Amino acid sequence: MSTLLLTHRACLLHDPGDYHPECPDRLRAVLKALDQEDFSELIRDQAPEATVEQLCRVHPRNYVEAILGIRPPAGESVPLDGDTIMSHGSAEAALRAAGAAVAAVDAVMRGEVRRAFCATRPPGHHAEPSRPMGFCFFANAVVAARHAIAEHGARRVAVLDFDVHHGNGSQACVETDPAILYASSHQWPLYPGTGEVRERGCGNIFNAVLPPGADGAAFRAAWAETLMPAVDRFAPDLLVISAGFDAHARDPLAQLRVREADFAWLTAELCALAERRCGGKVVSLLEGGYDLEALAHSTAAHVRVLMRA
Repeated sequence: MSTLLLTHRACLLHDPGDYHPECPDRLRAVLKALDQEDFSELIRDQAPEATVEQLCRVHPRNYVEAILGIRPPAGESVPLDGDTIMSHGSAEAALRAAGAAVAAVDAVMRGEVRRAFCATRPPGHHAEPSRPMGFCFFANAVVAARHAIAEHGARRVAVLDFDVHHGNGSQACVETDPAILYASSHQWPLYPGTGEVRERGCGNIFNAVLPPGADGAAFRAAWAETLMPAVDRFAPDLLVISAGFDAHARDPLAQLRVREADFAWLTAELCALAERRCGGKVVSLLEGGYDLEALAHSTAAHVRVLMRA
């Protein structure tokens, strides 16, 4: 079984404005990298739109309807906070990003593919149950996890986040839900200011903090010594990865020193854990990464391992 790649051109139409770091060129760079010969065996499909019901497993209905109701005219935008902005195409892009996560879960849980990668935007891990923030509208990884539980009988799902910023939204959405484990490595201090080790939820939250300047060795140690043992003990039926590549040394929004080889190492370790615990089932979702070259190379390294590990 091969690896599924889900994307949609509508995700290019979310336009938060000139000079915004979460720009359409991010997705263009990723898709160009995944259009090389190395990736010819990927199964490629279009991301569907998530349904309101699927989103409401995570977010209150009034919040979902409010976000989807913001559709400014072409060329105009509506700021929801200082850095989370909706353009004419944002609502559909957000639906496609969440819908890709749902479709990926369907394909993996049905055994059609072993692994899936969603090359979509906007990202999701900062979206809290009733608040958009940090470029995010819906908590895509948690939408995926709740779909696996509701529709495919998963008992336990692990959401694993290696974005350089703590996924405050993902954590807030699951911190009282023992069926979902959330594990994150992230720089501290850094936006959004959450993710301390003492934040444990109902015993299902595991945070590993890295100081500015931490390198790949520290990144690997955080996962090998703290986070992956917790995931292994949890014995999940599915791994959902929040794959942010802004811990890369070239990224302009943070100060870690992780490289492509470190992302590839972690991907291989998570795939090995999935083989032991859940028949290899892995769904990965693009989150951050704001240096286009580093993002492209890191995503390629990640997906290459998903295909071959």
